[in-house]
Amino acid sequence: MKFIDTPIDGVAIVELEERRDDRGFFARSFCQDEFAAHGLLPEVVQCNLSYNHRAGTLRGMHFQLEPATEAKLVRCISGAIVDIIVDLRPGSPTYRQHVAVELSAANRRSFYVPPMFAHGFQTLVDNTEVLYQVSERYTPGQERGLRYDDPALGLSWPLPVSAISDKDASWPLLEPVGAPA
Repeated sequence: MKFIDTPIDGVAIVELEERRDDRGFFARSFCQDEFAAHGLLPEVVQCNLSYNHRAGTLRGMHFQLEPATEAKLVRCISGAIVDIIVDLRPGSPTYRQHVAVELSAANRRSFYVPPMFAHGFQTLVDNTEVLYQVSERYTPGQERGLRYDDPALGLSWPLPVSAISDKDASWPLLEPVGAPA
């Protein structure tokens, strides 16, 4: 695996190192030792799969609070997405900054999302599947979210939103509209 640093400390794009032959290729997509050697949380306790019918579907921006914060390794296994994460670590020099990356079945990249980062994605094509390896169990009482269109975050989604859950559309804004700056 190749670990590509991003402008935010602790966030990485992970690319496969393919071993090709006449059959195709083989590549390791996860290794606890390699993740730990790069300072990334190597624990996986749950795997999730998200299937999305339509291009423009938006899921997020989700995170969990202590004691159930979670790291995620996100990979698009069919179709394509734009994946965005927002730094919510208290005291972080990059607090509220974000990183966006395109993940697709074609580029085979994955995106490492550290604990205390809000995470969301938008599908770029119909019939897209996304696989998550997660370091903590889903804990409903600790779940929180950010609005995908919160002006305080300045996130740029590539397509109009074609589908979003009521919950994801109604997370509160970080700063109420009309509040003094």
